[in-house]
Amino acid sequence: MDRTSALTMDAKRASSHYQKEAEKCNAGVETCEEAREWAEAQLREELKLTALWEQRARQLGWKDRKRAYT
Repeated sequence: MDRTSALTMDAKRASSHYQKEAEKCNAGVETCEEAREWAEAQLREELKLTALWEQRARQLGWKDRKRAYT
């Protein structure tokens, strides 16, 4: 009976440990997901600004050398 109790306690400890590790992992994934979403939003804003500046430059006569020869 003592052996069964010891095995049960070991299983509970292992389960608790794995649960804590899973919670840490989930928190890390959540943080990573938030960072990815933030980076995507920043990239969208940067692309909008780039397009705006390129449009202004073209209005002032700038031509892209790569596109001029194709």
